Amino acid sequence: MLNLFKTTGLRFTWISILALVLDQWTKQAIVNSMDLYQSIQLLPFFNLTYVHNYGAAFSFLYDAGGWQRYFLSAIAFGVSVLIIWWLRKTPKEQTLLPVAFSFILGGALGNLLDRLLYGYVIDFLDFYYGSYHWPAFNVADSAIFIGAALLIWDMITNKEKND
Repeated sequence: MLNLFKTTGLRFTWISILALVLDQWTKQAIVNSMDLYQSIQLLPFFNLTYVHNYGAAFSFLYDAGGWQRYFLSAIAFGVSVLIIWWLRKTPKEQTLLPVAFSFILGGALGNLLDRLLYGYVIDFLDFYYGSYHWPAFNVADSAIFIGAALLIWDMITNKEKND
């Protein structure tokens, strides 16, 4: 079993664990130090704003009546199982793809944990320009974004291998 963590993509699960721990730690820091909807300006374009997201990305399905909690949780669980299976099958020679999927796994598990514990995801990173605010997000969302960007980078830079 230990050999799997040395010779497959599972060797990068430390990234998932780090993303999950950092995500949950930052969310608890926000919950313990801010009131819901409180906003603290840190930079002229960035606030810490504590909100609950009952939906998915960009609050998609936030007002769907509650069923979305279970639907989104099932998707996150299924994707996480698929990523773990894929990491287990990935040969040691591959690096970028398992790193990318490890970031995505950590982010998916962070938001899944929120949905299971609270019924919503805790968001607090609020970037804006003038009166336009990007939807608030969290460290788990950032990990998913980094993973997706690495997947795109791999598709662009390893075109011959992917063909």
